[in-house]
Amino acid sequence: MSSSQCFENPPTLSSTCGAGTVQEFGGLQTYITGSPDSKLAILLISDVFGTNPSYLCFLLHYNMHDQGFLHNTCTSCWEKLTTSWKLADKVASAGYLVVVPDFFYGDPIINFNDPTFDRDSWRKTHNTDKGYEDAKPVLTALKSRGVSAIGAAGFCWGGKVVAKLASSTDIQAAVVLHPGKITEDEIDDVKVPIAILGAEIDHTSPPEQLKEFGKKLSEKSEFDSFVKIFPGVAHGWSVRYNLEDESAVKSAEEAQLDMLNWFTKYVK
Repeated sequence: MSSSQCFENPPTLSSTCGAGTVQEFGGLQTYITGSPDSKLAILLISDVFGTNPSYLCFLLHYNMHDQGFLHNTCTSCWEKLTTSWKLADKVASAGYLVVVPDFFYGDPIINFNDPTFDRDSWRKTHNTDKGYEDAKPVLTALKSRGVSAIGAAGFCWGGKVVAKLASSTDIQAAVVLHPGKITEDEIDDVKVPIAILGAEIDHTSPPEQLKEFGKKLSEKSEFDSFVKIFPGVAHGWSVRYNLEDESAVKSAEEAQLDMLNWFTKYVK
């Protein structure tokens, strides 16, 4: 389900919140941002590092600082990276109601290199099949608020969940970015417009495999599809990058713009 690349270069840990609020939504603690009256919604599903930068910051600062993983303050150690909340605010600025649920129930991966971390146990508890089932009440909650069209985007772990969601018309468009290990059966089951944004350097979802998926999807005339491989970047590049690296920022922003353009085209 996940390779070692999924756990590399963790995201921003920040002591500040975004423009939205955290509340229970569809049975999950969820970051919600954007116009509450919008009829168009976007569901963002994170990678294994989860969604709450403040929660992660707290854990890292108090649980890991004494172990030598961090220096100075936790925020300064991670200030070069980005967060899912910032991306959610960015998408919301285009007029969408954006929801970012915590599919890990407060148990994201904090430090993959911690010798006490049981990767297999974590994967079993937080598998993508459960993520798929947990996403359904979130979609129902959005529709109960009067939302008429929903797009879903997922990163790594979340990308595989979104691929599963794309097997029904509960969503109107899907974007998967550096996804987890998607199967051919999951691609065969896709029923809505889907964009796949992959990295040139990715052992989890190699570009050759994603291109093959693109060929299979292009044979389906009933909906649009798009596959793009970003050169010179590795798994996770669209949300975990060094803000001082001009090339990394450019690639990430290009992927985020491609995602937003896809939603503009099909979530309306």
